Amino acid sequence: MADNDTQQLDLELVKRVQRGDSAAFDLLVRKYQHRIAALIGRYIPDWSECQDVAQETFIRAYRAIGNFRGDAQFYTWLHRIAVNTAKNHLVASNRRPPTGDIDVEDAEQYDAGVRLRDNDTPERELMRQQLEQTVMRAVEALPEELKLAITLREVDGLSYEEIAERMDCPIGTVRSRIFRAREAIDQEMKPLLDRNDTMERATR
Repeated sequence: MADNDTQQLDLELVKRVQRGDSAAFDLLVRKYQHRIAALIGRYIPDWSECQDVAQETFIRAYRAIGNFRGDAQFYTWLHRIAVNTAKNHLVASNRRPPTGDIDVEDAEQYDAGVRLRDNDTPERELMRQQLEQTVMRAVEALPEELKLAITLREVDGLSYEEIAERMDCPIGTVRSRIFRAREAIDQEMKPLLDRNDTMERATR
C-alpha cells in the first residue's frame, strides 16, 4: 500500500474513532502494535514491561485522539506519545531516560532490526501479517455488542466493572460477550495457527 493510501486510511479510521466508533481504534492498534513495541523496546528492554508501556501508549492515544487534526501522520503522532510514555515510565521508576529521542526513521530501522534479530523469515513475517489481518477481519465481523466489549477490554484496558457500566449491562453479560468474542476470533485464527505449527515442525 502506498504511503498516501496508508495516511488516508489512518485518517479515515481516526475520524471514525472521533465519531464514537471504538472498534476503528482496534484496527489502528493491530496495525501499529509491533512497531510501537519495538520503539519502546529501545527505552525499556524488559519485554513484559515494554508490553505494559505499549498498552499505556495506546490508552493515552485513545484518550487524546479527539485532539488529532491530521496535521502530522497518525504514526508520527503515535510515535511521540510512545516516546513520552516510555520516558515518563522510566522517570516514575527512578531510572534515567535516554537524553536523545528516537526519531521516526530510526524507529523504522530498529523495527526491521528486531525482526532480523528474532530470526524472522519472510514466511514468518507473512504469517504475522496474515494473523493481524485475520484478527482485524474477525473483530469487524463480530456483532456490535461483542465488538464493543472486546475493544473496551483489549484496547481501552477497562475492567469488567467499567465495561458493564459503559454498556449498561450486568458483569456476567460482559464476561459472556468477551468470551464469545475471543472464541470467534480464535476460531478464525485456528487454521492459520495450525498451518504455522506445521511449518515450524517442518523447519526443525
